[in-house]
Amino acid sequence: MRLRSRLGTLDRRVFTAVAGARLPGLERLMPGLSRAADHSLLWAGVAGGCALSGHVSLRRAATRGMIAIGVASPTVNLVCKRLFGRSRPSLDGFPLARLIRVPTSTSFPSGHAASAAAFATAVAMEAPLLVTAPVALLAAAVCFSRVYTGVHYPGDVFAGAGIGMAAGVLTGRLWPVRHGEYIRETAPGTVINPAEDD
Repeated sequence: MRLRSRLGTLDRRVFTAVAGARLPGLERLMPGLSRAADHSLLWAGVAGGCALSGHVSLRRAATRGMIAIGVASPTVNLVCKRLFGRSRPSLDGFPLARLIRVPTSTSFPSGHAASAAAFATAVAMEAPLLVTAPVALLAAAVCFSRVYTGVHYPGDVFAGAGIGMAAGVLTGRLWPVRHGEYIRETAPGTVINPAEDD
């Protein structure tokens, strides 16, 4: 019980430091990014770009990413939030310029963080580093935005991200991963592997 109290105190202190900070350039960027991730629209857009790339591995990554979100999102929003029922942070005294509409759902864990981590983890299982790295950075930025805009405690975000990562890994159990392949489609029914080119 004492450990739980200490963790709660630390969680609130970190929230106060992050949500109360004024970081040049992020006052408008973070709220916009946070809103873009509503209902996983941001990830659907990224998945669409991957699907249209012409690379089989990126299409697989896009599909795996959306499947992972399909596991993580209902787990968080329909099960975990109802079990824990944590209230949203109080925003009294925080910068008004970056505030976004506070969701009516409970705070723990973060659904945005779960979807972001689920998508990034799943994409990393199929896509090359050139794609995986920016997707991971975008997911991390979405997670940070949820604290910076004042709608989640850091603990909510870490818990949501953990669930999302687990959902991403779970897709590997349900659908085998093609390791080390970056295949480009050249004609209907024909693919080449760049690694085999002379």
